[in-house]
Amino acid sequence: MTQPTWRADPLTFGHGPSLFETFLEPTCPYSCRAFGKLDALLALAGEDKITIKLRFVSQPWHMFSGLLVRCVLASSTLPGGKDNAKTVLAAIAEKREEFEFDHHFGGANLDATPRQIIDRLEAYSGIDLWDAFAIPDLDKEIKWHAKYARQNGIHVSPTFMVNGLVQPDFGSGDPVEKWAERLLG
Repeated sequence: MTQPTWRADPLTFGHGPSLFETFLEPTCPYSCRAFGKLDALLALAGEDKITIKLRFVSQPWHMFSGLLVRCVLASSTLPGGKDNAKTVLAAIAEKREEFEFDHHFGGANLDATPRQIIDRLEAYSGIDLWDAFAIPDLDKEIKWHAKYARQNGIHVSPTFMVNGLVQPDFGSGDPVEKWAERLLG
């Protein structure tokens, strides 16, 4: 019996020469704010001028971080690929409090199980995640993101890299116009 093969769709948007990599944690409020600006950035700068790549840096103080990163990456293995991942990320960002603990340690989610969190994410995103979530070696993709972040000295989210260099003065609160200006330089 042959094992089914899978492929995580690269979370790459646009095809221009200026590379903008964003390292996100799905439930981080600052990552959610940055994620919410990426489509506007692509529209403003132009798909032929910049390439946006989504990367993940799971953070243990966001208690469901690893679970949700796995859900996002799992969704990219399904038909619809990277667009599914964007849909799942958008659902998390829109209902962030449904996936996070109050003050990182309490609240209603203290009684939530991983199964309930995944069911909730399926309901909000409209994407069936369970089969993809259960891909036995999906952790290879998750580990790649973690290793890539560490190799680049990235430990918090959001962090931004432009053309391979970390940009400590880029922030999620910056206007999209500032990002575009710096990328198109």
